[in-house]
Amino acid sequence: MSDSDADREAPPSTSPAEADAPEEGEHATATTGAPVGTAEPDDGLLAVRDLDAGYGDLQVLSALDLTVRAGEYVTIVGPNGAGKSTAMKSVFGLTTHMGGTVSFDGHDIAGLVPEEVIHYGIGYVPQNENVFPTLSVQENLEMGAYILDEVPQDRLEAVYDRFPILRERKSQKGGTLSGGQRQMLAMGRALMLDPQLLLLDEPSAGLAPDLVEEMFDRIDAINEAGTAVLMVEQNAKEALRRCDRGYVLVSGTNRFMDSGEALLADEDVRQEFLGG
Repeated sequence: MSDSDADREAPPSTSPAEADAPEEGEHATATTGAPVGTAEPDDGLLAVRDLDAGYGDLQVLSALDLTVRAGEYVTIVGPNGAGKSTAMKSVFGLTTHMGGTVSFDGHDIAGLVPEEVIHYGIGYVPQNENVFPTLSVQENLEMGAYILDEVPQDRLEAVYDRFPILRERKSQKGGTLSGGQRQMLAMGRALMLDPQLLLLDEPSAGLAPDLVEEMFDRIDAINEAGTAVLMVEQNAKEALRRCDRGYVLVSGTNRFMDSGEALLADEDVRQEFLGG
C-alpha cells in the first residue's frame, strides 16, 4: 500500500469494533455438510472442535472444526452469510459459545472475553472500525499494548520498521489516514503484543484494486516472520493461492478443507465458490 493512496479510499470508521451481531446475511445454520479433503490436523496451535456459536439465541456456527498450526497461514472462504466472520469472532470471544471446544496453545479459551483471550497471544483486526480516529498513529499503536504496564519500545520500533509510513505519520490522527494506511495501523496495533496468532477479517475490503496485492504481500511477510495467520477474505482466489490451507464454510459448518492449492484445483470448489 503506497503512501499516495489517501485520496482513493473510503472515509475512516468511528471506533475499533468488537462486534456482537451477525455479519450481513448470516442465519441459523443447517446441520448438514462435513469437511472434505485432508484430515483435520491434530497438532494445532489453535484447535476448534464441534463448535456451535452465534449471537444471543441465534446459532450461526454448527459443529465447526478449524485448526491453525504454529506459523501456519490459513484462510476461510465461502459465500455471504456462511459464518466466516463469526468463526473468527468466536475464536476471539465476541460471540455466544453454545457448544464444542476452542483451545489455544493447550489452553481452553472457549467462552472467554477478548480481554482474556488477548493474554494468550492472539491478535485480532476487525473488518470495520479498526482504528481510533481521534488518536494519533502512535497513540493507536500504544493502545495495542494497553494490557502492559508500559509500552514496549522494541515492539513499537518493530511495527514502525514493518510499516515505515506509520513512523512518518505517527503524529497524524488515525481517522485522517487513507484506507490502506488505516489497515496497516490496525495490523500494527494488533502486532504490538507480538501475538502467536493474528486474526484478520476481510483485510482487502474497501481497498483500491491496485493496493490489494500489496496488502497481501504485507500479510505474507508477517507470516514469514513466524506469526500464524487466520484470515477471512472475500478475494478467495488470491487468498487460497497464498495460504497453506483453506476452509470453505457453508451455512456455518465445514464444506471443504484442504491445502490452498488443492482447493483451487478442485472442480467443485471452483464451480461453486470461485466462479469457475
